[in-house]
Amino acid sequence: MPNVFLLYGNDEFAITRKLKDFESDFTDPTTADMNTTRLEARTMTENDLNNAVNAMPFLASKRLVFIAGPSGKFNNPSTRKKFLEFLEKAPDTAKLVIYESIEPKEVEKHWLMKWADKNKQQAKTQTFFLPKQRDMPGWIINEAKNQGGQIDPPAAARLAEMVGVDTRQAGMELSKLLAYVNWARPIHGSDVEAVCIVTSQQSVFDFVDALSQGNGKVAQKLLHRLLENEDPFSLWGMVVRQFRLLIQAREILDGRGNKDDVARALGVHPFVAEKTTGQAARFSMESLESIYHRLLNIDERVKTSQITLDLALDTLVVELAR
Repeated sequence: MPNVFLLYGNDEFAITRKLKDFESDFTDPTTADMNTTRLEARTMTENDLNNAVNAMPFLASKRLVFIAGPSGKFNNPSTRKKFLEFLEKAPDTAKLVIYESIEPKEVEKHWLMKWADKNKQQAKTQTFFLPKQRDMPGWIINEAKNQGGQIDPPAAARLAEMVGVDTRQAGMELSKLLAYVNWARPIHGSDVEAVCIVTSQQSVFDFVDALSQGNGKVAQKLLHRLLENEDPFSLWGMVVRQFRLLIQAREILDGRGNKDDVARALGVHPFVAEKTTGQAARFSMESLESIYHRLLNIDERVKTSQITLDLALDTLVVELAR
């Protein structure tokens, strides 16, 4: 029975949804938090990993350990070998869910894929790739059904033009649209035009722009405007995602790539790639990693009820705009 699950691909939205499926496997929700650990490979220590995997479950048969982006941490043969040896010795009391952003062309030569292929009894893999642009209308129609509603094919085609292959954005826009029609009828093209200007994504870009320029006053104003229109946790996800994209874009720029390379590698709409590339150029990799570490710290404090998300976002603005 596998105890290592490797989720890979470039469809972050689909991977996130699958991660929630793993969380829902706990039959007793009262002990789920005590038996779940989320690790970001870039910032975790060897002790963090060892303690998470080898700790005994509390009133449950297994612990659940999420490990995000191991390639960002284990980037040479010696560290990769050590990590893989650790996985092979992981106890049956731990279920490890590793998720990694991998482009289709990178799969066959990826070190984790090679390891999983040789260890099929211990490791199970699942692929999540972004749809092609031509397939997005069909994806949108299916996603509307998943969310309990319907959308006309012409409306799906129009929404696909707006969001490109950004499945997360498409899913969020569909949620707005279905609420707009109250799930009472199919979404029409006129609804898409009325509701989906994709203003939230643009506002998040503006918010990050203000932070990158140290303009706390503007960033605070944009944040409060976003909180008036968005669920705080949805907004939080958009901010975290944008800084994750910035780190990936910065890596591409440091490798002498450009906005077209960013669009291809990250599977985002050209508009998103252009904005993200411009923002990444204004940050150093060191500063982006520092910010991302702060975001992870805030996420942990919010999940353990040490701080409210609204206050955490305000505090983040103050800290980054200094």
